[in-house]
Amino acid sequence: MSERAQSSRLLPALIYAALSTSIVSSLGMLLVPTISTEFHVTVGTAQWMLTINLLVGAIVTPVMGRLSDGPHKKRLLVGALTIILVGSVIASLATNFAVFLIGRELQGLSYGIVPVTIALARRYLPADKSTLGIASLSVTVSTGLGIGYPLTGIIAGTLDYQFAFWFAAAFVASAMIVLIVAVPSGPDTRAPRVAFDVPGATLLAFGLAALLLAVSEGETWGWAALSTLSCFALAVILFTIWVLFELRVAHPLINLRVLRKPDALVANLTAITLGTVMYMVLSIGSIIAQAPEETGYGVALPVFWAGFVMLPFSVGSFMANRAVRHLTKRIRMTTLLPLGATLVTAASLLLIFAHTQLWEILLGMLLVGMGVGTTYAAMPALIARTVATEELGSAVSFNQVLRTVGGSFGSAISGAVLAAHLGADGHPTANGIFLALAISAIGCVAVLVGLVIDRARGASASS
Repeated sequence: MSERAQSSRLLPALIYAALSTSIVSSLGMLLVPTISTEFHVTVGTAQWMLTINLLVGAIVTPVMGRLSDGPHKKRLLVGALTIILVGSVIASLATNFAVFLIGRELQGLSYGIVPVTIALARRYLPADKSTLGIASLSVTVSTGLGIGYPLTGIIAGTLDYQFAFWFAAAFVASAMIVLIVAVPSGPDTRAPRVAFDVPGATLLAFGLAALLLAVSEGETWGWAALSTLSCFALAVILFTIWVLFELRVAHPLINLRVLRKPDALVANLTAITLGTVMYMVLSIGSIIAQAPEETGYGVALPVFWAGFVMLPFSVGSFMANRAVRHLTKRIRMTTLLPLGATLVTAASLLLIFAHTQLWEILLGMLLVGMGVGTTYAAMPALIARTVATEELGSAVSFNQVLRTVGGSFGSAISGAVLAAHLGADGHPTANGIFLALAISAIGCVAVLVGLVIDRARGASASS
């Protein structure tokens, strides 16, 4: 096969593989109420099916990102999909909540898929298609939710939630076949062969685990409890040691010196904050859509239709991705970040005061999708401008891990808030929903203000 023919089918294959992340993600937020009922646990406890998935994703994403800089990109991607496939099968066969969570843990590797696909695109696509390919892959997850959520809702509503996990398993298996056929075989001869930073990966993994455990369980343990404070303290200690170690080691898991460059720094700070807000809004939106009307805020949609509530989010992401392709010819990437943050902020403020009607939720999801699509499309391109090719997988994966960590924070924070405001019927109270949405809106405003200040400083420096 000619090199041109191979490259023409490579990007569609990588996008198809990246969609597996969307399919697995849709099994989290949408099915929280269903899993709560099936396994006889509270909504706050059921939220762990999302939190544990994001936690594992936050841990494995930088590892997979660093490995994707090496020679065995294809083997890494197929191997990760195999583990996700196993996790999907376990979750579908689980007879209790503990076993179910094991399956969701294994599915957490899906968050590391996108950085590997981006590394493959940067390596094998022609230079004139690489930038657009990377931008498309970056927003595939958010755009693909428009496929994942409705399909999950239809399958779970028509059959049973287990069939939704069987569908995910079938999708992942088909992605493995597509990749085996489309991605060039053999090791990447241009990739450097360096020792993997095991100590750095270990420190980061335990630091993230300690931090997210404290955030997730703080409401249950008590925010001033010794266990909560100990987890926060341990996280600070481990992160400090990790940073010092990464700055001194020859081949770090993540090159922090590169990430201090202005464009990369802005992209990464935006990633973690918007990731937090996005998952808070999406998870709460899903709960509102399925909550009974007696709660005072619920739309009372069956799970069959609840998946379609996320469709505007994906439509907005897709529209934004297409618009970014044209806007980048006229405006700078750094301008796109505050533009996207403005849309997300507008959506968050809207949902605080208007979230009891279906059209209000749909409009909010559309605006969030447009904002997230704009910012996520710009982030990898900003990073790629300041990072050497051999460091791209690591740098982009760090941006992805910050999104995932942000998502873990969002899931944990919303879960903690809702768990502290449960009604007699087991559903979150209207005050709990309002408080969670208010926290997300405050985060959006803070991000927007920071980006506007940064953009103003950049304009002053260039004038």
